[in-house]
Amino acid sequence: MTIEVLSFGCRLNTYEGEVMRGHAAAAGLCDTIIVNTCAVTSEAERQARQTIRRLSREQPGARIVVTGCAAQIDPLAWSALPGVSRVLGNVEKLDAAHWSPDAPSAVSDIMAATETAAHLVTEFVGRARAFVQVQQGCDHRCTFCIIPFGRGPSRSVALGAILDQCRALIGSGYQEIVLTGVDITSYGGDLPGKPPLGQMVRRLLALLPELPRLRLSSLDPCEIDEDLWKLIAEEPRLMPHLHLSIQAGSDLILKRMKRRHLRADVLAVVARARDLRPGIAFGADLIAGFPTETEETFAESLALVEDADLTMLHVFPYSERAGTPAARMPSVPKALRKERAARLRMAGAAAAARFDTSRIGRTVRVLAETETSGHCEHFRPVRLTTSATPGHIVEAEVTGTDVHGLLAA
Repeated sequence: MTIEVLSFGCRLNTYEGEVMRGHAAAAGLCDTIIVNTCAVTSEAERQARQTIRRLSREQPGARIVVTGCAAQIDPLAWSALPGVSRVLGNVEKLDAAHWSPDAPSAVSDIMAATETAAHLVTEFVGRARAFVQVQQGCDHRCTFCIIPFGRGPSRSVALGAILDQCRALIGSGYQEIVLTGVDITSYGGDLPGKPPLGQMVRRLLALLPELPRLRLSSLDPCEIDEDLWKLIAEEPRLMPHLHLSIQAGSDLILKRMKRRHLRADVLAVVARARDLRPGIAFGADLIAGFPTETEETFAESLALVEDADLTMLHVFPYSERAGTPAARMPSVPKALRKERAARLRMAGAAAAARFDTSRIGRTVRVLAETETSGHCEHFRPVRLTTSATPGHIVEAEVTGTDVHGLLAA
């Protein structure tokens, strides 16, 4: 029996991919390829379509099941692709009943979803770190984003279910867990007592003294609660790396994006975090070439990389999403979007190089992902000159840097 899962996009898709792998195996499916799509950009959709067409040519006897955000938003388009036997929505893909061999395609109204089911995953195939879903969906309406229509409203997973999932993964030997979701800083708003993300994380760590390392996926900079600030300052098991959903460094563009923060808010967040946790590293999502972006407003985003010392960037050239307000705004030429994205990436590479150089001579604790590579506490890539056991945490001294990250022995 062969079940292959191809997940595009976010860490949440990675987690859900393992849930689906388990459901498909339990249903006795064989020669099945699950394509878990992403709708963040047109490029992500193009890659998924290209992959499906290639699979249908190379493996004509395989059952191809398509799911994920792009399939949720436009199921008919994906069901029309060659070789596709079934399309499942983002609710259906996590329901074991939809994985029986004769189950039909099914895509329900995601906006009617009211809860997120809990699932136990014990293995992430080929990965040294594990992902745990704590939240699903989004209540915000950024003008560029289609994802709320692929994921539905914000729903939180209760602490007990999160705890059970983490314990199962720790029992499987995982030493680092990443808490993930669509908008994790909105965690708890739909639960009794409305516990914020920081309170949940504090209780989780208190109940899991055996967990060495915990990370958080992307955070909205304007929604970091006081419990989380305290953990940043005092909890060494919460890794000193935060990834911020910033998107732009210009107040005018941020307002047109309908974001909930301004440039000064980002600078205040990174300053407070560095005051509480000296040496903490920051990643960020940034969009290049948003509609109406001028060279002057782009320059503000470019400058923010250095002003905030953003070490690791996820840069996206703006991608029109049909049905979003930004798609109706005056556009920036695509070639210019790509050129600005390249300039942002260069600035990010320079910031990463500065950070890496500052670590030379220091001891880092590396989660080994292969025998000779992994990531340190600050989520910088590390190449080891000594052999390590994948999945284990090892100490090493940083001896130098290269274009990929740190060198350590």
